[in-house]
Amino acid sequence: MDLISGKWTMTVINTLMSGKLRFKELERAIEGINTRMLVKTLKELESRKIVNRKAYATVPPTVEYSLTKKGMTLQPVIKEIQNWAINNL
Repeated sequence: MDLISGKWTMTVINTLMSGKLRFKELERAIEGINTRMLVKTLKELESRKIVNRKAYATVPPTVEYSLTKKGMTLQPVIKEIQNWAINNL
C-alpha cells in the first residue's frame, strides 16, 4: 500500500494510463495539483519504478512521462478501486 499511498499518486498513475504525457500536459490534466507537488509525486513514482521519465535535449527541455511495465500492472487494481468507489460512495 505504501507504493500507491499519497494524495496525488493514484491520480497521476490514472492520468498516465492513457499514454505518454509531457510535464505541462500532465499538470493541466490534474486539476488542483501544484507544480511542486507534481514534481515530488513524479520523483517518488520514478524511484519506485512505476513511472518512466524521458528527457529530450531540446530548447526548452522536453520531458515525457509514461508508466513502466510495473506501473501498467496497477491498471486493474486502480480500475477495481474506482468501481468500488462508484458503487459504494
